[in-house]
Amino acid sequence: MTSIARGVLFLWIMMVLPSLSVMAQQEFVPSSVQKGALLVASPSLDDPNFTQTVLLIVEHGRGGTIGLVLNRPTDVLVAEVLRDLPKLKQTSHRLFLGGPVERTQLVLLFRLRQILPDVRHIVNGIYVGTSTVLERVMANPKPNEAFRAFTGFAGWAPGQLEYEMRQGSWGVLSSSAFDIFSKDPETLWPDSISLLQAPRTISIER
Repeated sequence: MTSIARGVLFLWIMMVLPSLSVMAQQEFVPSSVQKGALLVASPSLDDPNFTQTVLLIVEHGRGGTIGLVLNRPTDVLVAEVLRDLPKLKQTSHRLFLGGPVERTQLVLLFRLRQILPDVRHIVNGIYVGTSTVLERVMANPKPNEAFRAFTGFAGWAPGQLEYEMRQGSWGVLSSSAFDIFSKDPETLWPDSISLLQAPRTISIER
């Protein structure tokens, strides 16, 4: 991905997410979903885009919802996508499929110890940022800092996610339930289901 393309993507993210935040402040959304929550697909959800997925909600409000699927790693290495970052060479960071929307776009999620330029806070030290941030993290790593790269994202129109939740398609966990940067993607969904079933909060039967 060229520096121009990354710049365009970052500007797009920074334009969309703040607009949703402003709209979210204008109206209370009667739902347990909020920015930074983990959205867990019900076992009965058979949409191939979201079957057995867990998503981090990066924005939620009157204008709609944006999320990133956390447990669909691909076989593509991040180093193959961001070839102009030499620090990524010889690393095993894999690209994740963030959702069915804009799959040609790259979204970078970080856990940082301090706020940096070109980042947008999500929750509890978790940010969306640019490749410039990634370059800094790779060049001067600090304890507990981490990142994940996603291609695409998930999006819901206003009211759509609330409707799906009323249908029993989703459960919600706190972002503190797991360390999303180190949790094994293979076990994230079943472990999330186990938490939601004690006590049961989502339908487990069709």
